[in-house]
Order: sequence, then structure tokens, then C-alpha cells
Amino acid sequence: MSLDLVIKNGTVVDGSGLPRYRADVGVRHGRIVTIGRIRERAREVIDADGQVVTPGFIDGHTHMDAQIFWDPLGTSSCWHGITSVVMGNCGFTLAPCAKENKHLVVRNLQRAEDIPPAAMEAGIDWRWTTFPEFLDCLEALPKGINFGAYVGHSAIRTYVMGERAFEKPASEDDLKAMEREVRDAIRAGAIGFTTSRSPAHETPDGRYVASRLATWDEVRRLVGVMGDLNAGIFELAGENVDRSKDVDPGKRRDYHTRLRDLAVESGRPITFGLFSRKDAPGIYKDYVNLLDETAAAGGRMFAQVHSRALSAVLSFRTQTPFDKMPVWKEIRALPLEEQKAKFRDPALRPQLVQAAKARFEGAPRGTEARPAVFEWLFVMESVHGTHRSVADIARQRNCDPVEAMIDLALETDFNVFFLQPIANEDQDIALELMKLPRAVVTFSDSGAHVSQLMDSSLQTHLLAYWVRERQAFTLEQAVRMLTLVPATQWGFADRGLIRQGMAADFVVFDPNTIAAEMPEVVHDLPAGAKRLTQRCRGIKATVVNGQVLLDHGKHTGALPGRLLRGPLARA
Repeated sequence: MSLDLVIKNGTVVDGSGLPRYRADVGVRHGRIVTIGRIRERAREVIDADGQVVTPGFIDGHTHMDAQIFWDPLGTSSCWHGITSVVMGNCGFTLAPCAKENKHLVVRNLQRAEDIPPAAMEAGIDWRWTTFPEFLDCLEALPKGINFGAYVGHSAIRTYVMGERAFEKPASEDDLKAMEREVRDAIRAGAIGFTTSRSPAHETPDGRYVASRLATWDEVRRLVGVMGDLNAGIFELAGENVDRSKDVDPGKRRDYHTRLRDLAVESGRPITFGLFSRKDAPGIYKDYVNLLDETAAAGGRMFAQVHSRALSAVLSFRTQTPFDKMPVWKEIRALPLEEQKAKFRDPALRPQLVQAAKARFEGAPRGTEARPAVFEWLFVMESVHGTHRSVADIARQRNCDPVEAMIDLALETDFNVFFLQPIANEDQDIALELMKLPRAVVTFSDSGAHVSQLMDSSLQTHLLAYWVRERQAFTLEQAVRMLTLVPATQWGFADRGLIRQGMAADFVVFDPNTIAAEMPEVVHDLPAGAKRLTQRCRGIKATVVNGQVLLDHGKHTGALPGRLLRGPLARA
């Protein structure tokens, strides 16, 4: 019997961490059926000579819940070898929610995750109320890559409580109703349950998102549902106990004790993002200790870590640190060509420089631009490597740093990007975190912070920078980190390895050239809303469920992606 696809002459890095080997890989009906020297005929052949063949990469932390409705490919993630994603993190999901109440869900997403409400209104055909209905809707959508979905606390809360979700604690009747929603969602195939307790997550009117009103007992009750079902992962955006060295260590210890005890009593894996911060030196070590302490107590817990600094990507086409300042605010509301004319006006320069030093209006949330600290604001002249600070460039040009930013923007037709690190400033610590045995390299946030972040490339950054340039990991180690490790943690038992019987998700790439390209600002969201995108070079083919999705980064027209339901639905 002939095969559907053969990848010939490649060097297989199979995801296990074992040494690479030369082999062909044969696929039939979306599954790997043979590995070795293949002489059978195939409907399609990929010549992978000079390339490595790996399992498709898996990203466990995205927010593509809205994006999937207008972008079945999952860009920019798919351009970087991602073949499976998990969405619905941090408590933010589109279900459960009836169409007439969708404004409640949009309110949770709009500021906290920087997803334009106009894009959601224009791009989403709201055809569900309950979470099981939402999954059925996702099942029917065309998909280029595979999607798994959590059920989110904020959506459950607003579904049960309406406007009260933003104002009050839950009653006993509310709690019982929320427990039913979690139970129904997990049985239908939700990957798990997520919440946010982060002060960075606010609505556009400055209120907490709905899950922030929940008591810890409410969280325990809802995670306990998964414990009763013996299924599902609990993911959360954590409490504000790691952002500053001035936080009371007792508060952090109380939070960590509650997390540890919840992991032990529920029996469910708990996961969260783990970053180092220059304003909170050494505090990340408390979280590393928490992972080990929880394991020793009999619980499961793993961290999600990044492969570089977590940085807001600023530009005059998106956001700058000065947009809310006097003078700037009026100019930044103008069309771009009019802005350029204003910024060229020498009479305005002194006003712009002075206004940029004004008190910052309001507290920035999430990945919104922070007040400018010019020694820690960098010009993105290349994707990798060391970046010059705005302060350094201003000294070289003998001008004010604000003027330096304006001039750089005008010299590049507003196409220059500035990186403003929010966390993971020290790359030696970032490397230390990536090496943790209880950590997964993920946390792209793809689908959210669409004009603020561009971290869909964190997986290819690991390969280009940490493997090729720094040689901190072997290729085998890095591929395992991007494939088998996340597949295991999120329970995708048939993905993450090149083995007979496994799902045929592959990335075929040149390890000597794979690298992210510079970001771009595009207006391709519904209603013309803007976002940042980032392409990748060095990838010959991306295969999903046995079909070639991308050929040298270009869509083939195939849409082979699937909904990845949780274990109870699969059973």
C-alpha cells in the first residue's frame, strides 16, 4: 500500500533527547507508519537532505481563543514550527457565554490581553452558550494547526453571576453553578481550568477582571472539581508577590503554601509562568524551591519559562512610553503621516522632550508601555544579540534620549522597534530557568498583546540563539524541550515524538540558518485592527497530521489541524 507522505534523506531528531540519526519517515492517514529506508511509493515526498526532521513544536501558553475564528493558521506561531497550541490561559476564554452577554467576556479580554474589541466583534460568529457547545464550534472550524482549550474562570464567573462577577464574592448557589460549568467543560474536553489573580489584569474601566474577585476558597472549589474527575490541569496568573523586593516575604510564603496544598489535595498538576525580575532580585528562587517542595509533598507542579527577556515591543506605529503625556497624546491620535510632520517640526521638539518627562498617567498594566528608563530601553537593530540602549545612542548623538527616539523613528519611516524589558532581564538567569527539570519553555502569549508583544518566536530563538550561537544546549536537548516535554505535561500522548503510531506533526528545518526575522506591524485583523507579526527563515516544511501546511513558510492551502480535547472526552 502506498504512503501519503514520505520525508526522505533527513536527519531525525526524534524529540526523545536521544542522538540524531539518518532516516526516512513514512506517513499514512495522519500517522507515522514507518521509519528507516523507505522504498514504497508516496503521494507526496519531501526531500529533507541537509535538514533535520523533528516533531512539531508545542506551545502551552497562548490566547488564540478569538484569533482562531479569523486566522486558522495560527500566525505567527505556525511560521515558527508550532503545530499544536493550548489557549484559554489566565482565566480568559470566550465560553461559557451567551451571545447577548458577550460584552462581559470582551471586557475581560480587551485590556488584560490587548485584543481589540472591534476585531472580536467583526471576526467572531458567536454560535454557542456553554463550553461544550464552544468546543463543538471549534471542532467545526477550519484549522491549520492543532488547538487545545482550557475553560476560564473569568468567563465562568460572568456566565453565572453577570455584572455581579465584577463586584462581589460568589454565593453558595453561585459556587455550585460554577462547579457544574467546570465539570461539564472538563467532561467535554477542556484541557483544564485557568484563572488570574494578577493585579496586572484589569478591564478598560480600571476594574479587576472577574476572576480577581474570587476568594481562594472559590478557586479551591473549582480546582477540586478536576480533582474529583481526576482530569485537567490548573493554570494561573499568580498573585502580586514576586514583582518587587519590598513584598512581605510572609505574603509570598502564604501564597506558595496555598498553591502547594492545592496541588496535593486536588491531585491535579498546577502550572504558572516563572520569570526573574531586576526589581525583585533572587525572588524567582522561592518559586524554584516551591516546585521541589510540592513534588516532595506529593503534588505536581511545573513552571512555564521563557527563552529570552520578556519585552514590550514599542514603536511609533504601535505604542511608545509617552503616548499619554501632554502634547504627545494629541499628536499620537493623528494619522501616521501627520504625526511624522509634527515630529519633524523643530519648534515642537522642546515641548515634546519636556512633556515626555511628565508624570506617567495611570499605572501600566500587562505589557503596556512603562515609563521610559532609557538605560533599559533598547533599539532592536537585530533579532538576536546585544542591543544598544537609547541612553547610549543619545550620548553618541549628543542629544536628549527622547530626541534620539524621535530621530530614529523618522529615519526609519517609523519602522524602528524599541525593546522595553518587563522580566527576564538577566539572560544567565533565563538560562538557569530553562534548565530546570520542572519547567517547560513556552509562554508565547500568541493571540494576545497583539500590538505589545512578539514572542511567537521564542521556540526558534531557543534553536538559533541558545543552541547555535551560545551552544548552551544540544539540538537534541532543545528539540526535546519544545516537543516531548510540553506534550507530556499537557497530556498529548500521541504527539511530541517521531515514533510509529504517533501523529504526523513535523518541522523540517536547517539548524544552521533557522532564525526569526524582524517583526512587522500589519493591519490584518478584522476591522483593520493592527498587530505585530514575525516571520522565520530556515524552515523548509511544517507538517500537521500528515499534510504539508507550510512550504518554505507559504501556506499550501491545506487545513489539517484538529481540536485536541482533554482526556475525559478522548476516553
